[in-house]
Amino acid sequence: MLDEGDVAVDVRQTLERLAAEHGENYADLSRLIGRNTAYIQQFIKRGTPRKLDEDDRRVLARYFGVPEAMLGGALAEAAPSPQPRLRTTPAVVAVPRLALGASAGGGTLDEDERASGVMAFDARWLRHLGVQPQRVSIIRVDGESMAPTLSDGDDVMVDHDDDAERLRDGVYVLRLDGVLMVKRIAMGPRRGRFSVVSDNPHYPDWADIDPALVNIVGRIVWAGRSVK
Repeated sequence: MLDEGDVAVDVRQTLERLAAEHGENYADLSRLIGRNTAYIQQFIKRGTPRKLDEDDRRVLARYFGVPEAMLGGALAEAAPSPQPRLRTTPAVVAVPRLALGASAGGGTLDEDERASGVMAFDARWLRHLGVQPQRVSIIRVDGESMAPTLSDGDDVMVDHDDDAERLRDGVYVLRLDGVLMVKRIAMGPRRGRFSVVSDNPHYPDWADIDPALVNIVGRIVWAGRSVK
């Protein structure tokens, strides 16, 4: 018969396996339950806390589509539900919202790249976009140089896997001379060169750029804005 210590080890192993199977990292799972980013890693690797809080367990079980008993809930909770389980994959994914803006104007210094919160997105919708949930982030657009495509205050999702190695025409977050900005990339007639373009004609463009001068952060795959 398993004692409490054995059950705790089994729960940690189960959570570690679920995270691996679904391609999730510990920091994002910690954000999902409103904890500090090291919380889940400490639980799995160090056994601290000894067991999951009831509310945390409920959120994680629902997220992974498994009975709460698998994560330390009462055995009675493992009984088959009278209603069919509609999903076997996570319903939502927590995407970090970074505490910085990518300028669509004169440029913003990238000095504060930390998470200021998360935004939840449907996992299947993210797969439809063709992105890996753990490789995207949300940032804010500052300025009007990309209007009407993007406006000041818009939230944009950046795919960090879609970087310089896959560069093509599109809207990207990039660093130029140490400044973070959002601009359109237009591949030039000269092989390996490109232009950095502002959609707003009142702002400047940079033509025939040497790729060595630009750090491509990622391609913008989605944008959202508030309606006033």
